[in-house]
Amino acid sequence: MKTIDINRRKFLNKTGAALVAAAAGSSLALSALQAHADAAAMTQTKQSQAATTPQKALQMLKDGNARFVQGKMLQRDLMQQVKATAAGQFPFAALVSCIDSRASNELIFDQGIGDIFSARIAGNFVNDDIIGSLEFACAAAGAKLIVVLGHTECGAVKGACDDVVLGNLTQTLANIKPAVAAVPGFESNRSSKNAKFVQAVSDTNVALTVKRIRQRSPILHKMAQKDEIGLRGAMYDVHTGKVSFM
Repeated sequence: MKTIDINRRKFLNKTGAALVAAAAGSSLALSALQAHADAAAMTQTKQSQAATTPQKALQMLKDGNARFVQGKMLQRDLMQQVKATAAGQFPFAALVSCIDSRASNELIFDQGIGDIFSARIAGNFVNDDIIGSLEFACAAAGAKLIVVLGHTECGAVKGACDDVVLGNLTQTLANIKPAVAAVPGFESNRSSKNAKFVQAVSDTNVALTVKRIRQRSPILHKMAQKDEIGLRGAMYDVHTGKVSFM
């Protein structure tokens, strides 16, 4: 009987310790979930925009993409943001990106209503209209950062590589042709079937677009020189959700 009692006490002690450990683990897990639930996004204001530097704006986008990739997006009351921004908007950044349905700026950077300007066009290039929009975003509305965002597996870039002819799209793709021509090598296969060539063109297209913004907008070029705004290129990976800044 003594042996049975001793074994029973050992069993109960071990079971009790296991239950305590499990409870502690559950408590920590619940605390982590609660902390994430409590991480509510702020709505941009005139004061928060004024306090944002180009460097901080860039970090905000990097942090937002990291949250997106990890599945830990901030909690947002979108209707509250609608009401808060009804009388005015104070975005901290402006993005030029592709119309691709897989690359929504607000989602991949975990941003809400009133946080960023988004100019989207097939192939993420710029023309006078988009440059004018960027001048409004920065010189008039106070955004502190411009990002030209390309993405992997870009259909517009593939179309430019293959000299696709299709209605008005033909002229759209002509804006990407300088990037195609600027990529050296790949003589054996300079078509959309060569994934490495397509990505090289996508990278070059982003770099050329950043360069064109500086060249074609004295306003934005001067603001960038004075460090009033930042101007960066980036690439979104549709396979991983990650954004890499150039």
